[in-house]
Amino acid sequence: MLQPKKSKYRKQFRGKNRGKAYRGNELAFAEFGLKAVTGGWVSAREIEAARKKITYVTERVGRYWIRVFPDKPITRKPVGVKMGSGKGAIEGYVAVVKPGMILFELSGVTEEMARSSFEKAGHKLSVKTVMVKK
Repeated sequence: MLQPKKSKYRKQFRGKNRGKAYRGNELAFAEFGLKAVTGGWVSAREIEAARKKITYVTERVGRYWIRVFPDKPITRKPVGVKMGSGKGAIEGYVAVVKPGMILFELSGVTEEMARSSFEKAGHKLSVKTVMVKK
């Protein structure tokens, strides 16, 4: 799974996720893309599951790009622990996604194959998605 090699600070605040994506909202490498319609956090596990589904459906024909990277650490305290005594341990990493952001790109395949692979990959993600083309 994807995660940063090293980071300046181990734990981060949750932050706000407002507005639309103005960066990363256009196709840069390929002719088909999977675009987020809603915002939220996409975990490293979801990205990996969607990536596997894209490679499976396309039968490793063509080329794909992952346009998001999970660089935000998410913490969680164990079950049954009382309040206080600091912030919990890092549970995983997420990518912050805003509406309009391109998540995956795909080239070298037919439009039907790209549509079916992005439809199935979209089921693996916690944000609503739509396929776009150049």
